[in-house]
Amino acid sequence: MKIATTTILLATTLVSCCPARPVTTAAAVDPDRTGQTNDAALVKNVSLAQVGLDAGALDPSTEPCDDFYKFACGGWLEKTSIPADKSRWMRGISEVHARNEADLRRILDDATTNPQNDPVKQQIGAYYGACMDEAAVEKRGYEDIKPLLQLVADNAADAGQKGKPFSAANIETKIARLHRVGVWALFDIASGQDSKDATKMIAQIDQNGLGMPDRDYYLKDDDKAQQLRKTYRAHVGRMFELIGFSKQRAEKAANTVITIETDIAKISKTKVARRDPKGMYNRVDRPGLRQRSQKFNWDAYFKYMGLEATKEVSVTSIPFIEGLNGVLERHSSAAMSEYLMWQVVSHTASWLPKAFVDEEFRLRKALTGQLQPRPRWKRCIAAVDHNLGELLAQAFVAQRFSGDSKRVTQQMVKEISAAFGRDLKNLAWMDNTTRNLALNKLKKLAYLIGYPDVWKSYDFKITADRYTANALRARSFTIVRELNKIGHPVDRNEWMMTPPTVNAYYSPSLNQMVFPAGILQPPFYNPKANIPVNMGAMGMVVGHELTHGFDDQGAQFDADGNLKNWWQPNVEKQFKTRTSCVKNQYDHYQVLPGLMTNGELTLGENIADAGGVKLAFEAYRAMRHGAREVLVADGYSEDQQFFLSIGQVWCAKYRDEAARMRAKTDPHAHPRWRVNGALQNTAAFAQAFSCAPGTPMHPATACNVW
Repeated sequence: MKIATTTILLATTLVSCCPARPVTTAAAVDPDRTGQTNDAALVKNVSLAQVGLDAGALDPSTEPCDDFYKFACGGWLEKTSIPADKSRWMRGISEVHARNEADLRRILDDATTNPQNDPVKQQIGAYYGACMDEAAVEKRGYEDIKPLLQLVADNAADAGQKGKPFSAANIETKIARLHRVGVWALFDIASGQDSKDATKMIAQIDQNGLGMPDRDYYLKDDDKAQQLRKTYRAHVGRMFELIGFSKQRAEKAANTVITIETDIAKISKTKVARRDPKGMYNRVDRPGLRQRSQKFNWDAYFKYMGLEATKEVSVTSIPFIEGLNGVLERHSSAAMSEYLMWQVVSHTASWLPKAFVDEEFRLRKALTGQLQPRPRWKRCIAAVDHNLGELLAQAFVAQRFSGDSKRVTQQMVKEISAAFGRDLKNLAWMDNTTRNLALNKLKKLAYLIGYPDVWKSYDFKITADRYTANALRARSFTIVRELNKIGHPVDRNEWMMTPPTVNAYYSPSLNQMVFPAGILQPPFYNPKANIPVNMGAMGMVVGHELTHGFDDQGAQFDADGNLKNWWQPNVEKQFKTRTSCVKNQYDHYQVLPGLMTNGELTLGENIADAGGVKLAFEAYRAMRHGAREVLVADGYSEDQQFFLSIGQVWCAKYRDEAARMRAKTDPHAHPRWRVNGALQNTAAFAQAFSCAPGTPMHPATACNVW
């Protein structure tokens, strides 16, 4: 089964500002409010900046009990503009990413101009240098993808290509050739853990082959969907013209592509259906695969992919595999040829001359509202990070990740795990049998922090003036390395993100959390901030990832990462009732006028957000127990500072187009509802800000899973 990891996606001026509900000195040292047990604790008044918060981000005109997100972020929202090359901007993730990106640029500029005798610098510098050599890319044109276009071309004369005519009889080897370089026509193949035996790697086949973000873009019939399809059709046609098609032929080919991709969309699972781990695991043997999809020669495909010895695979959708028969039957070899040519261009456009890049951006702009393409240096940094990530990371880690960051994160994990253990032992709705299995899973939960113990190597050729060829070789190298894992034991120390990444994840099949060095930066972790602020930001991230192990998806995997029901029936029923409450809660949150949050799509992340807040709060309280000094920041208690930190790390602005697209495709709710939704379910928040029952942030009904 293809299992998606679950992610967080996720010198200050001293400015004073008063909270809408100021606390008293007595409240600041009340054990029920701050966790202090020493009545003689010293109260020290400081500024918000001194504890790591931004007074200028607040909107004091908004009552925190009415809309805490606006209260915490209103000032920031008012003064912040989304950069032209972005579709959104977030005070936490985006600002950290921009700083990390600047560091990586300095590292790569140095590696390009001063590689010395350092093999790591030579490799990353050569790849970055080839990417940045725009003149060489323009001169080379699309020569390096012509062999792929020729491979699948049906009418060589009209396409301006040379090669043997395409025929359905050998589509398998053609698609395999494309798959070897990451052109995922029709479907994709990868290695992954066997969900019923998490110690082994198995081949996994998943739906793919669409050029727009999701199946619904092809199947919905509202005005916006129709307009986007019109834009997409024109975009595909212009791309065909760039590879030599006449305008008339290009328009016909674009219509063909839309027709075939619509057929693929009809047999594809929805985003919500793909959240069901059991439905995504369908283990079949090779004869079973042939029986379900007889129009595709799987033996020829596996042979060309180097997987001839593979006997069994997991497919994410049996109906999709069966539906490929109809797709192949309904369309001529000429039509399939045009579809495959489009797939080649679509998957490689970002490596090609400016005309291709600009055309690719036209579609991105329509989908996300982004005003300008990213500068080339940013795109080249991302390319190096993607293809040589653990080489690029080495200098970044040396410069930006201190040993103290790792120690502090380890302490956070320890305290938050302990808090979850205490909660498990006291859950009234859980019986002892299920409780003990949950505690065992918690005990076995592993975590990786900062960067891998052993760096990956990357053995592929890099040519100074052929960036497109380098990118194709990099993709091929990565795919072959991934497929070579099939049939072998799982490597529990391998990272699925590069260390500079501003994110974190939990893997249910590994029962493992990973926190890259890239996110362990201010404001997520700030060595100058106090404990409540760091726990509100990074502690919530840690708690979020830990809770993923027990959300509606993670709860279906046991302590060893196997897809297995370990719940007693009556407890499972109560768990589902609680998760349904969260689903219904988020269904009522509006993203844009007429567009609501999809509570089912975002369910796992919403459960994790609420759990992350609760666990981080309990852990912060434990860490501050017995403190001899209490910091009151511009009148805000330490509890209030904790919640302000959560709000401010998720301050975000979205372009409407991007918000609309993410509401349809992103398993995370809009940041406003990630904050307000989680805090509405947190009793400690209402207590900290004295929110009366019935106010928006203290609703009559709260949804509590963990």
